[in-house]
Amino acid sequence: MTGLQTLAVHAGRRADGDTGAILTPIHQVSTYAQEQPDVHKGYTYSRAANPTVAALEQRLAALEGGQGALAFASGIGAIDALFRATLSAGDHVVVSDVVYGGTVRLLRQVYARYGVAADFVDASRPEAVAAALRPTTKLVLLESPGNPTLKLADIGGVCEVAHDRGIPVALDNTFLTPLGQRSFDLGADIAVHSTTKYLEGHNATIGGAIVVEDDAKLLEALSLVRKSTGAIAAPFEAWLTLRGTKTLGVRLEAVSRTAQGLAAQLEQASGIAHVHYPGLGSFPQRGLATKQHKLHGGILAFELEGGLPAVQRFVQGLRWITLAESLGATETLFTHPATMTHAALPADERRALGITDGLLRLSVGLEDEADLRADLQAAVERVEGKA
Repeated sequence: MTGLQTLAVHAGRRADGDTGAILTPIHQVSTYAQEQPDVHKGYTYSRAANPTVAALEQRLAALEGGQGALAFASGIGAIDALFRATLSAGDHVVVSDVVYGGTVRLLRQVYARYGVAADFVDASRPEAVAAALRPTTKLVLLESPGNPTLKLADIGGVCEVAHDRGIPVALDNTFLTPLGQRSFDLGADIAVHSTTKYLEGHNATIGGAIVVEDDAKLLEALSLVRKSTGAIAAPFEAWLTLRGTKTLGVRLEAVSRTAQGLAAQLEQASGIAHVHYPGLGSFPQRGLATKQHKLHGGILAFELEGGLPAVQRFVQGLRWITLAESLGATETLFTHPATMTHAALPADERRALGITDGLLRLSVGLEDEADLRADLQAAVERVEGKA
């Protein structure tokens, strides 16, 4: 069996037939010459398909081990296409409770207007998902680890109860990628990615993708939605993502090692109430993490005891770590979910999910671990008034 890092370098790549160039060309083109009406080389208009985008799709399908993939202009665009392809007015979707705020916004502020119902359920408990299923449920969407607290869904258990009802399960695998967690091996039918994050890995693009395990009909439906809504990834973004995936394995291993060390450091620091990282022995779902993950990834979260004022002091003590949205790139970023990624959620809902005003999400980059340790130590000391 071909190794995943080998696939990350080679899947979808062909030397250019005209020049021998080793990298996939950027086909920055809108339309294609046709020999006769309906006689062409597989491409007619780049809103439907593009060779550079297709190369990325082949690589992502190979990495997840799926039948096929489609690349989109953004991660939330991919989720939107998934909903459009699987849900109609009157249908119902079950979503894990700890999930990206944009997914919540899309369902509550957009799809609810068209008669689609959604329940956000504790997916760490398959029985809770089973209880939420209705005759009208057409999809279960999991995000694991969840954003931002890293709460895990019991993917295999949820898939079992959903499949018993004939309901497909999609897994948002953005945080761990196929090199950290294999969606289909765990029972999911569909894998969703924000390629903006680890897959591209350099804060240079916005993109998304859906990989389907073995449902040709769903692939066709997703392709129709993408063509009809103009949501395809752009060629240059696809090319940059292709380039980024080549180093995915070494990057994910590196940030996982550093995140483990930083999580252990923060767990011993004063003024920090909780540290959330699946690699810690104190992580409540440590057993499930060991079962589901190949790597625990570069995302961790921690809660400052002083709430928002402590967060504001913490920011002032940083040199290398940048306050910014997004994650999964070479630069270490931290995000304040209550005012950034999850600001649209009502405060009581945020608190119920563990998203307090003192919670910070850290996306570990490729800087030297010693520098990041010093940065965090200086920030903690500023919160305590020692700096």
